[in-house]
Amino acid sequence: MKSNRLSWKPDGLLIYAAMYLTFIYLPVLFLPLFSFNSSTYITFPLKDFTLKWYDKMINSPDMHQALFNSIKVGMVVAILSTIFGLLAAKAVTRYRLKGRGPLVSFIMIPLVIPEIILAISLLILISQAEIPLSLWTVGFSHLLLCIPFSMLILISRMEGFDKSLEEAAMDLGENAWMTFWRVTFPIVLPGIVASLLLTFTISFDEFVLAFFLSSTDPTLPIYIWSSLRFPTKIPAILALGASIFVVSFFVVSFAEWLRRRGVKLEPTSGI
Repeated sequence: MKSNRLSWKPDGLLIYAAMYLTFIYLPVLFLPLFSFNSSTYITFPLKDFTLKWYDKMINSPDMHQALFNSIKVGMVVAILSTIFGLLAAKAVTRYRLKGRGPLVSFIMIPLVIPEIILAISLLILISQAEIPLSLWTVGFSHLLLCIPFSMLILISRMEGFDKSLEEAAMDLGENAWMTFWRVTFPIVLPGIVASLLLTFTISFDEFVLAFFLSSTDPTLPIYIWSSLRFPTKIPAILALGASIFVVSFFVVSFAEWLRRRGVKLEPTSGI
């Protein structure tokens, strides 16, 4: 008699995904593991459980200043890159621009250029213009990197809803600005929030551009890199790294969930 129970066979793509995620995230998971270890040195076996490294992290003024610098730069970059990304996305999705393909490819160039090449090029340009290095130069470099990400997110969002909604609003007497504010903006709002969260995370975590273009005010990645030269600071850095990893994971996951939810909730009927 044949069994009616279905036999489960592992999917090759599922196995590949599991192996890939394990390869990427397993080393990172050692950060929180060692951050709770009472020993100053990163060795096995682990000693007693402790929270003193998190206490040391919280009570470090230099770390607070670096964190504040990264938050300032990240917030400004997120807002500006989302504004520029929204304008660019609207232009390429709503108007028949000549040379749209080459123009979009040109904007996306920072995504494919190695960051160290981009950093050296910007450093030479800023030095020739005699502009002093500061958080402003770091923010400018991050803006070049984040605008393409914002534009990609918002293009996918603006191409996903019915354009007849805007046309109906225009037919009912609304001008272009009010049509955008009352019709387009609420629909693309999930994409805007996702862009803000993702670009902030990218700017907050970026190291190479900040390393070349910062001055006496370090961002948090620069502070972490400079602290690695001192063995006594490494456990607190591990605690900081674990905290950043957890927060970044939830921020990026929430941004992607919000973007996908916005696509699912998109209205399919006209006005």
